[in-house]
Amino acid sequence: MTETASGNRRPGMLRRFLPLLVLAAGLGAFFALGLDRYVTLDTLRDNRQALSAWVAENWALAAFVYVLAYIVMVAFSLPGALVATLTGGFLFGTVFGGLLTVLGATIGATVIFLAAKTALGDMLREKAGPRLRKLEEGFGRNAFSYMLVLRLVPIFPFFLVNLAPAFLGVSLGTYVLSTFLGIIPGTFVFASLGNGLGAVFDAGRDPDLGLIFEPEILGPILALAALALVPVIYRRFTGTGAAE
Repeated sequence: MTETASGNRRPGMLRRFLPLLVLAAGLGAFFALGLDRYVTLDTLRDNRQALSAWVAENWALAAFVYVLAYIVMVAFSLPGALVATLTGGFLFGTVFGGLLTVLGATIGATVIFLAAKTALGDMLREKAGPRLRKLEEGFGRNAFSYMLVLRLVPIFPFFLVNLAPAFLGVSLGTYVLSTFLGIIPGTFVFASLGNGLGAVFDAGRDPDLGLIFEPEILGPILALAALALVPVIYRRFTGTGAAE
């Protein structure tokens, strides 16, 4: 009976960890094949005319390929998301480039969230000590607000913010909505920067990637983050609010 039960557990464990293993294998293959060398602004600079011509002739297909590539990049935690966002703005303009990027990034983040939640989330919560359970409970009461702040202000790496909520019991709906809304401001800033890359390349210069730290841009984003924390502060002082 013990051997049978153990044998039955192995396929279940494999199915649970398979999505995460696939994502990890994809990340390893990306570096092993040297693909990271091509995710650069120099690659975009050298191929911009051919890419622009292809997009002009195949806009719908190009938009689909771009979103799919962004989903893969985020889901596999591949480097180069900033370059990809600039590329989206360059190829599709600020509005459509921003929208396509937000769509791809949200779906990709959701994929890795579900993979981590399925493989490790439930197991970690079952074995968690009282300290982690208390952290999960506190995060859960204000999950949307905390997630929105983490998306608006890149305090931590994007991939880490994709994974951590899976271990803290954040619901799928809360995760998707906060991710979608929270990445909009920063995405459109860089999509706008990408939209002007043609002139930058023609001048032989590199884009100013520190643009987002300019007071007129960072200020409103920080204000939105502060606004997102208002419900947390209100609940803290009034003692209201139940876990989600």
